[in-house]
Amino acid sequence: MTKITKDEVRKVAELARLELNENEINNHAEQLEKILEYIKQLEEIDTNEVPCTTRAIEVINVFRKDKKQNFDCKEELLDLAPSREDEYFKVPKILNE
Repeated sequence: MTKITKDEVRKVAELARLELNENEINNHAEQLEKILEYIKQLEEIDTNEVPCTTRAIEVINVFRKDKKQNFDCKEELLDLAPSREDEYFKVPKILNE
């Protein structure tokens, strides 16, 4: 595997708009090299029999039926708003015409 050069770290830092001093550049070059070595080790593992997954713990959505319910406190709720217009909340304009 090729060694990560200081110039490559400088280029990536520049693209990411990061200001790194010389010590940080050396440190990042070493760390990136270790990460790439670890990835190389992972590539050697046979994963043909391992099923694809998106997360370590399976997540199951629990759904419930939607029920229509009447809401009797409409006026009280509208009165809590900082501003209202008739039966609606009034909010500041955010788009130009």
